[in-house]
Amino acid sequence: MKNKLTLKLLLDDALIIVIMAVLAGCGLIYEYLLSHYAARVLGAVETTIFAMIGIMIVSMGIGSFAAKLLKNPFTNFAWLELLIALLGLSSVLIIASLFAFSNTLPQIIANTYGLPPDLNPEGGFFIFVQQFARFSPYIMGFVLGFLIGMEIPLIARIRETLYDKSLTHNAGTIYGADYIGAGIGAAIWVLFMLSLEITTAAVFTASVNLIAGLAFYIRYHKKIKFSPAFLLCHLILIAFALIIFNKGSTWDADLEATLYKDKVIYSEQTQYQHIAITKRIMNPNTAPIYALYINGRTQFSSFDERIYHEMLVHPAMTASAKHDNILVIGGGDGLALREVLKWNPKNVTMLELDKSIIQFFSEEKFDEESGTIINQALLDLNQNALKDKRLNIIYGDAFLSIEQLLQQQKLFDTIIIDLPDPSHPDLNKLYSDRFYEKVGHLLSGSGVMVVQSTSPYHAKKAFLSIGKTVKAAGYAHVEQFHQNVPSFGEWGWTIATKNGQSALNRLNETPQLTVKTHWLTPELMKASFIFPLNYFEETKNIKINTLNNHALYQYHQQAWQQEQGIYHVTE
Repeated sequence: MKNKLTLKLLLDDALIIVIMAVLAGCGLIYEYLLSHYAARVLGAVETTIFAMIGIMIVSMGIGSFAAKLLKNPFTNFAWLELLIALLGLSSVLIIASLFAFSNTLPQIIANTYGLPPDLNPEGGFFIFVQQFARFSPYIMGFVLGFLIGMEIPLIARIRETLYDKSLTHNAGTIYGADYIGAGIGAAIWVLFMLSLEITTAAVFTASVNLIAGLAFYIRYHKKIKFSPAFLLCHLILIAFALIIFNKGSTWDADLEATLYKDKVIYSEQTQYQHIAITKRIMNPNTAPIYALYINGRTQFSSFDERIYHEMLVHPAMTASAKHDNILVIGGGDGLALREVLKWNPKNVTMLELDKSIIQFFSEEKFDEESGTIINQALLDLNQNALKDKRLNIIYGDAFLSIEQLLQQQKLFDTIIIDLPDPSHPDLNKLYSDRFYEKVGHLLSGSGVMVVQSTSPYHAKKAFLSIGKTVKAAGYAHVEQFHQNVPSFGEWGWTIATKNGQSALNRLNETPQLTVKTHWLTPELMKASFIFPLNYFEETKNIKINTLNNHALYQYHQQAWQQEQGIYHVTE
């Protein structure tokens, strides 16, 4: 009899430990899921993710302290898991709804009272609503973290109740299960859930949460108060999860559309980033305007992308002595490549991290409902450049791919670096002196390298840091130029040569462009090297960006936060 009781107790204990491990994995996925989504809607990727994780860890600690106020551990643990599953399942849609409401409220008021189109209400209450929406991911993270923090103390009390004594290694056993479960959850997030639609990932996680809660209920339902009500709520939540599984992606897409000025025609969460394509019809008699957003930030608009890409490509190509072998780093939309191909190169090598970007801008993607090709206009825009037989695409981290090219002793006549702004530490390394030094070894003696260098007006310190960093990497001549791109504002580039004359001197010796452009002229190209009086005086106080100091990332983050009004600088 005693052996039977011991076996039953061990099985009960094993069930509790497994449930704890499963819930720890769910908790970590909820943490990553909320951080990931918050970064998408707030924009400051790295800052937002770190802030969210920090807030949830602190709130979990507070929740652990608060758990002592709960009397019946069995009842409270069962209902706690139900509440965590509910919030985990719906948090993304709640946040998206708040953002949608804050973005559309001024227009709703304007339409209700017949205000002129250029007179949307703002200030006061509207600012409060917008700020509340911006803080809502952190509020949701705090609440969810607070509830998750209660799990371990309640599980500890449940184990001691089962054994009817204080357990010497209780904390160690529970924390061991918690750490292992969290580690498995992290692996599942990275390997599987990161590429899922955010609402689908939430459904899967909440479903596992519900299964663990149901297993607990089945075993200990006699110890749980309000047992019939709990079971009914459990069934309702399962039905809610099925609804979100079927409709959640559509709802999220509709709500997400309010974050953009235009209609979202395509949205995808790839393994590395969130992509959104928008469409705007200005006039039925003119072509629609398409824009690409990555993690909520504009990458190009078809309205003026030629300004950006002609400025990026043609000064460097014009200054290069030869145009046989070209290296493009980034530029997965194929628009820079379109301009490069005008120079009839023999070979073009492209380094791109995200295969999904390449696929979207090179392969037809059908809309099952309408039967139309969603991305036809974008394929026309890049003139199917990504299908050119001279193109060789290498997928992976450019920092590592450069090493492969160096080992192969490759040399390129022109190197074009068209990467997103350094808004993340992983991108920051691709703007470091070490990276530019590696790139320099791939550049032929008479070649030219050009780097997109963010805004010289809105992010001046970041712009100057890029120029100074390229100079520190050992290039003979480093210059910067700028031009206004309406979608971005004032924008800048850095151009460098290894030997011989500077790029500008070479351009001055070229009276005309040898390729067809839609906007750029030789005179405009040369004039873009002129900056306002004393513009570069601040350079001596600007840091060189290295792999260790993240100076550029910090400059860029500070500038972006000031632009968004996240904080104000006072004199």
